[in-house]
Amino acid sequence: MKILVKRAYVDPAPEDGFRVLVDRLWPRGRAKAAMKLDLWDKDIAPSQDLRKWFGHDPAKFDEFSQKYRVELDANPATKNFIATISSHPTVTLVYGAKDEKHNNAVVLRDYVTEHLPVR
Repeated sequence: MKILVKRAYVDPAPEDGFRVLVDRLWPRGRAKAAMKLDLWDKDIAPSQDLRKWFGHDPAKFDEFSQKYRVELDANPATKNFIATISSHPTVTLVYGAKDEKHNNAVVLRDYVTEHLPVR
């Protein structure tokens, strides 16, 4: 299985496969049709408190990653999310942040990769 991460402001491509918006908030200025999403999973996104605390500050990214992973471990939606996406050969995690290296989708990609069922 291949897991990609892509900004919501980059046009969808056929090679994206199953596209999932993994933010709690809808990306500003993006029309639903333009996003070509297969799923919007708000429940897998970081909590509102964690998202606000992080504020997309790269200096807080390592701590944000640790805290988000703790949330994912405790989140009942995580198991369902992994089960849903694991049936697709390619999944693109779509996010709205400007920073392509320091965002929740990057953390989620790594987390899911570590927790995928062995086939």
